[in-house]
Amino acid sequence: MGLSASAEETSSQPECWIRAADAVAEYQPVLPREGERVAVTGCGTSWFVAMAYASLREGAGHGTTDAFAASEFPVGRTDYDRVIVITRSGTTTEVLTLLEALRGRTTTVAITATEGSPVTKVADHAIELPFIDERSVVQTRSATSVLALLRASLGEDLTQAVADAREALTRPLGDLPAADQITFLGQGWTIGLAHEAALKLREAAQLWTESYPAMEYRHGPVSIAEPGRLTWVFGPAPEGLPEDVAATGATFVTDDLDPMAQLVLAHRLALAIAERKGLDPDSPRNLTRSVILAATGQ
Repeated sequence: MGLSASAEETSSQPECWIRAADAVAEYQPVLPREGERVAVTGCGTSWFVAMAYASLREGAGHGTTDAFAASEFPVGRTDYDRVIVITRSGTTTEVLTLLEALRGRTTTVAITATEGSPVTKVADHAIELPFIDERSVVQTRSATSVLALLRASLGEDLTQAVADAREALTRPLGDLPAADQITFLGQGWTIGLAHEAALKLREAAQLWTESYPAMEYRHGPVSIAEPGRLTWVFGPAPEGLPEDVAATGATFVTDDLDPMAQLVLAHRLALAIAERKGLDPDSPRNLTRSVILAATGQ
């Protein structure tokens, strides 16, 4: 039996990041300019990527940057210079509905993995990256590659991130696949990555996962920590947190890999647990590649 599509797509991430970063030169004219007020939006995984980019852009001093789930976007606001929409398929109902509502009111840019999809007809500008598209329902390289492009557009050098991702693809998982529960934590831009890691384990491996800002962990979520469970921090851990987790008997997980590379490690963990359970990571139950809602009459 060959590799699943998810496994192949997970392994291709370092090379996809390089290509995505190289694409910035072509698409920089339609990406946010320094000083613009920007909103970034999407659904599910794309929303979590939006969260990460918004934190990175604003933290780098490029201007106010907000992230919203597409269904919760404040369409009444008129103060955004540019709205970035992230959608792998380009067919998600909430995204298309939002772009229709924003037409003529602000500049919109769609980032998608699917050439010629409906979103490219509704947005003012489209960034099409077909080399990141996936056969699996579960997103891996499409999400991280969009974030790679957006990080590069802020002037980041992704050389170390790519090297770390290659390391993450070969690093032994050890006892991690035996965990019966995982809580992912992050700070700043890695909060979005923590949410995305938790989603991947739920989708592909049907594992009980949670995710929070790291400083919120001691405000309740730590109550479920116990032996056999993991608390995994993306990026630096808050002072004292490793000791607090150790006191519960749970395993504390962190390292100095670039946080996107840590997400690659989480992708591999999802695949390992899915294999152990006999699950198909490419086609999780109850999920489809895109959420397309039936039209409702007035």
